[in-house]
Amino acid sequence: MSEAPWATICELLDDAARRFPGSEALVDGDVRWRFPELRDRVRASARALMASGVEPGDRVAVWAPNIWEWVVAGLGVHLAGGVLVPVNTRFKGREADYILQKSKARILFTVTDFLDTDYVALLGEASGGSGLDEIVVLRGSVPDGATGFADFLERAGQVAEADGDARAAAVKGGDLCHIMFTSGTTGQPKGAMLVHSAICRGFFSWCEVIGLRAGDRYLIVNPYFHAFGLNSGILACLMTGAANIPHPVFDVPAVMARVPEERISMLPGPPAVYQTILNHPDLDRFDLSTLRLAVTGAAAIPVEMILQMRARLGFETIVTGYGLTEASGIATMCRHDDDPETIANTSGRAIADVEVQVVDDDRREVPCGEPGEIVVRGYNIMLGYLDDPIQTAEAIDADGWLHTGDIGVMDERGNIDITDRKKDMFIVGGFNAYPAEIESIMLAHPHIGQVAVVGMPDDRLGEVAVATVVPVPGAEPGEAEIIAWCRGQMANYKVPRRVRFADALPLNASGKVLKYVLRDQAATG
Repeated sequence: MSEAPWATICELLDDAARRFPGSEALVDGDVRWRFPELRDRVRASARALMASGVEPGDRVAVWAPNIWEWVVAGLGVHLAGGVLVPVNTRFKGREADYILQKSKARILFTVTDFLDTDYVALLGEASGGSGLDEIVVLRGSVPDGATGFADFLERAGQVAEADGDARAAAVKGGDLCHIMFTSGTTGQPKGAMLVHSAICRGFFSWCEVIGLRAGDRYLIVNPYFHAFGLNSGILACLMTGAANIPHPVFDVPAVMARVPEERISMLPGPPAVYQTILNHPDLDRFDLSTLRLAVTGAAAIPVEMILQMRARLGFETIVTGYGLTEASGIATMCRHDDDPETIANTSGRAIADVEVQVVDDDRREVPCGEPGEIVVRGYNIMLGYLDDPIQTAEAIDADGWLHTGDIGVMDERGNIDITDRKKDMFIVGGFNAYPAEIESIMLAHPHIGQVAVVGMPDDRLGEVAVATVVPVPGAEPGEAEIIAWCRGQMANYKVPRRVRFADALPLNASGKVLKYVLRDQAATG
């Protein structure tokens, strides 16, 4: 495995413009930029940030769908020496406000017209106030007090190009590049602090393992705010010379239509994406012959689905992997020449220069085939959680091992199979969902006295939330009413698909909720 040729994302952008001058870099509507054009737009964005007072180390957030403006704004943060804080587009105002305050973000790039949602209005409805210096609207109407993106970019003229280049050149590999928030069992999101060199090195390895290459046309349905969309999407395209073709909302007919329109060769996503395409009644009407490469994971994958993806969708290469935000989004990968059973039944083996073990409760490595907690050590591990040394120490032990909370087994070749979760986390369509966070939000409902949430299997999404509610005395809330309320309070993937009612929650002798009892009850109705 060769060493990554860049220590920073700033170096990566310049190198891509030099290596792929004639190739399309970003395609979105009327925007069809080659790599040098993209670099120049990003440089202008960085100078505009400098003119706006952003200093090295300052945090800047982006809360927007997959659009070209996200790429220009986000990469501009890096070139200005800032730290990018991506915000989940499914978040409501309260959730986003917490992240903006926790990260001390100075500027927010966002939109006012995504899926009939005005993020600026959502933020205004949230209590507390974010402490932002400015809100820049990438697309949509610009409310009073905010700035449109075109007006923002005009500020680039206030900063000399040489000064902008000097700022980018001063960024070092050990500097923070991202603070990516991942929810925790405490109920509040935690900010994983990630550095340039780890991201560049890890995803250069990722690109080599999967075989992404110059000329590939990459339909990025995985959201930019996620490590999958940012690191193995935006940055992977810069690393390899692939065209970044953002897709803001996953809709099967729209995705299937874009494949022949844009000659898509790379289509990533959780298993639900491919299963939905395979099940679509009009599948045979679409020419999907350009598809070559698929990368999936984050949920169980049937072997038959891998076979069908090759036979009916035409994929030559299908790769699965495992990662978590605290490990820069990458830890293990299958290899492109693995058999379908390995790809379907495991998450592959450790990437180069990263160690993965399966250990018992005493942190001793267990024999192959025996279950234990998956731990990861290497250059890819986060510096820690933002302003949270206690939880950092709980996650990363004195020997540098990141304790993932995932239970798995390892085979004799080093492939891991994730079988359970030490914590209560479950995965909904590729997104991590944490019962404690969902429960803390639901307790704000005036008719909910107690609530416990578990993840239950779902054919399409892998798992979904099921809530057991103990109403406050005298209240008789309905399932539909609570679900509707939740939709207004939290991201869609967190919303319980079922709500059960009980007089009391099952508890053990120490008063802890017996979640396994709730799972059994939910499974039987």
